[in-house]
Amino acid sequence: MTTRHLVDPELLALVDAMPPMVLSDESLPVIRAALPAMVKAAPLPDIPVAISDVQVPADGGARTVRCMMLRPAALAANAPAILHMHGGGNVVGMPEMNTGQLMQWADALGCLILSVDYRLAPETRFPGAIEDCYAALGWIHAHAGALGVDRARIAVSGESAGGALAAGLALLARDRGEYAICFQHLEQPRLDDRTSTEAAPNPFTGEFVWTRESSRYCWIAQLGKEPGGADTSPYAAPARASDLAGLPRTFISVGALDLFVDECLDYAGRLIRAGVPTELHVYPGCMHGFGMARDSGPARRAQADNIAALRMAFALPAVP
Repeated sequence: MTTRHLVDPELLALVDAMPPMVLSDESLPVIRAALPAMVKAAPLPDIPVAISDVQVPADGGARTVRCMMLRPAALAANAPAILHMHGGGNVVGMPEMNTGQLMQWADALGCLILSVDYRLAPETRFPGAIEDCYAALGWIHAHAGALGVDRARIAVSGESAGGALAAGLALLARDRGEYAICFQHLEQPRLDDRTSTEAAPNPFTGEFVWTRESSRYCWIAQLGKEPGGADTSPYAAPARASDLAGLPRTFISVGALDLFVDECLDYAGRLIRAGVPTELHVYPGCMHGFGMARDSGPARRAQADNIAALRMAFALPAVP
């Protein structure tokens, strides 16, 4: 069965141009090697946002984590900040994949953004990536004064595997009690390792771009074992958390054809039942990664929803 008839017509060109990614031990190095050139070829908006690298100390100073920092030219004092995590199934990716979008956010919201170049699997398995992100969160808090950042307005954001890292980081920060997070912004987040192994999967999801097979490969790379076991940490798969109370306000967006739609719906419902203010968007006719069709109606709506949600989280005036 195909779900092509359910795809938004504006996204059919993306479906045709981007076959589902086939991940394996053989293809992974090839995909990684090709990514920098693809990222470099992407045009960037002509807006006044400075981009630089920051080396964040980790493991007590034994090593550093590279982060890409975006700072708008007109950054006001005591500005909000976003700690961002890129997607890529925890096995590929770099902050530069999102430079254009993050530049737009920084400019529209007047905020500082730090995007984490966390360690990838299988070379570094869980909890390596989330500890890198936690180090970056601590760095923003420690340097808030010098950066001109308001510690009370630091949000976390991520897409796909980065959304899982953002959600896991919100859980980790709540449980450790060291650093406050005011908002978690989760785009098509990969929240539950059990989705890739369920006996009766949703037949209308996961056909395009990101498949159940790719997801399973990435979970094995990240966890070092088959997904779906009883002992998966909620900091790796946030849907495993038994208690969601006390988490920050939440925004979740996902396409109706996305492999992750059911777990996002369930997580949003559980957040609401735990008393967490939660905003949920499900975009009909949209598959995983539909934002890559930047000029399509669905992608433009999603970008507007992203900025509106972050603006509200930071209590910034609405754009007339």
